[in-house]
Amino acid sequence: MTNGYSETRRKLLHIGMGGFALALRVLTWQQAAACAVAALAFNLFVLPRVFGNSLNRPADRARGYSIGIVLYPLSVLLLLLAFPSRLDIVAAAWGTLAFGDGAATIVGCAWGRHPVPWHPQKSIEGLAAFVLVGGVAGVLLAWWTAPAVSPTAPIEFIILAPLIAAAAAGLAETVPIQLDDNLTVPAVAGATLWILSLVTLDTWTVTQAALWQQLPMALAVNAIAAFGGWRAGTVRVSGMLIGWAIGTAVYACVGLSGWILLFVTFLAAAVSSRLGLRKKALLGIAEERGGHRGGGNAFANTGLAAVAALAAVLTPYHDAALLACVAVLVTGGSDTVASEIGKAWGGKTYLVTTFSQVRPGTPGAMSLEGTVAGVLAALALALLGAGLHLIPMSLVWTVVVGAIAGSLVESALAATLEAPGIVNNDVLNFLNTATGAIVALVLMRVS
Repeated sequence: MTNGYSETRRKLLHIGMGGFALALRVLTWQQAAACAVAALAFNLFVLPRVFGNSLNRPADRARGYSIGIVLYPLSVLLLLLAFPSRLDIVAAAWGTLAFGDGAATIVGCAWGRHPVPWHPQKSIEGLAAFVLVGGVAGVLLAWWTAPAVSPTAPIEFIILAPLIAAAAAGLAETVPIQLDDNLTVPAVAGATLWILSLVTLDTWTVTQAALWQQLPMALAVNAIAAFGGWRAGTVRVSGMLIGWAIGTAVYACVGLSGWILLFVTFLAAAVSSRLGLRKKALLGIAEERGGHRGGGNAFANTGLAAVAALAAVLTPYHDAALLACVAVLVTGGSDTVASEIGKAWGGKTYLVTTFSQVRPGTPGAMSLEGTVAGVLAALALALLGAGLHLIPMSLVWTVVVGAIAGSLVESALAATLEAPGIVNNDVLNFLNTATGAIVALVLMRVS
């Protein structure tokens, strides 16, 4: 405790607020949203007067206010607005935020002895507590709130989905970025629960035979490809392992065509990273470790493709899932090509947010040469996806537009959030591919 501040007291209050999720069983989503707005006002104007600085971390005191106590009710409000007909999802995500995040901090501070490899300030003990406590809380709250949802979610969803969501949110909480956990944890938990809510037993019954038939070949092909990539020096060990898992999921669920597109996008990224290495090194803008990509980069650029591939065999939305899979791969691949070509051969570079000329390699900077290369790469990769019969030719334009939108969003966020360390490059790549997939799906729906 320092100057009246206690992290344990703060987290106990954080956990206690999760008890209000029990009210979702009897409230409509409109009533719950009104309560969230009231809680937001309470946290802004009343809570600081009651507890003073005892809830404010040193950074909060320097800022003059606590961002966490504002984002907590705001995140609950956003969950209610996103899932008004699925209060069980809201309750489970809220439980993950309240109990999982709170337990992770308390256990990590008291007993954390083994740091996670990618974030020394986070512990394996804290992560385990997050997943266990957050998962159990999510299951109990989903079960408690189930009568408020019509039709009631199947028991398999109530038991399994919150556990998976807690694992995903727990891993997201350990990513070394400065985004507040009160924002990232409910966002990841809510998105995971929503995707799992689309899974149906009927779809699995129809598709499982093909998946099991393709799985042995998927395991073997990706083992060879991943090992080859590691031996060639294009990926590190973590990139080899994550790439193997993603490639296996894509091949098993989508087939050889999907895997070919994945491989070509990886090849395009690897080759473009090696171009102009001398110039990039002189300017200090070369990829770390000579462009040898790690697990974080592999997941950021292609992880959502694996999620979409699984959705293609587990949900009734096969065609939409395939479009999302293609859009993720095309967006990630074309963005890397644009970035690396721009660094190698680009002339003047400009910030997308201000259009002011900046030094090459500046976060968010774009060049004409890199932009053109990225658009051409997106078109070529999207045409390959159509040629492989993953998407119809009529939807190629939606993928290209999605890739362009993803690149612009990533550049804008990099220009504003990467330099101060709020997000890192892997998070930007993930948001880039997510934007590309979302835009492509929206355009498919309205076209």
